[in-house]
Amino acid sequence: MKILSTKILADYVKKLRTEQGFTKEELGKLTGINRIMIGRIEREDFMPSINQIEVLSDILGFEITDLFIESKKDNAFAALRSETYSENEKEGVEQLFKMMLSLRQQKLLRRLCDYEKSGIK
Repeated sequence: MKILSTKILADYVKKLRTEQGFTKEELGKLTGINRIMIGRIEREDFMPSINQIEVLSDILGFEITDLFIESKKDNAFAALRSETYSENEKEGVEQLFKMMLSLRQQKLLRRLCDYEKSGIK
């Protein structure tokens, strides 16, 4: 399953912003995203909404699909899984998290498809 990488997003925003000569303040004015939030995105401290990602993509010139990476299934939520006691509980927690991640990815992909269908570039 593919997931949105906050690391790639942070790297793209910082690299492209500086290459294009924008300050955080200037990029904030162009995108409608507060300069403090731009800084938090660059530090992987904030996940913007899909609408904000779309605006950043348009202004900075990157493809949203480039932000997705293959997830590491075995390491997901290892800390929480280790706090469960029985094998049955561990399996239940793992299944719950898989379902939650799948739902989140489906919503994100639906929005991405809607965005691409709208023809906005």
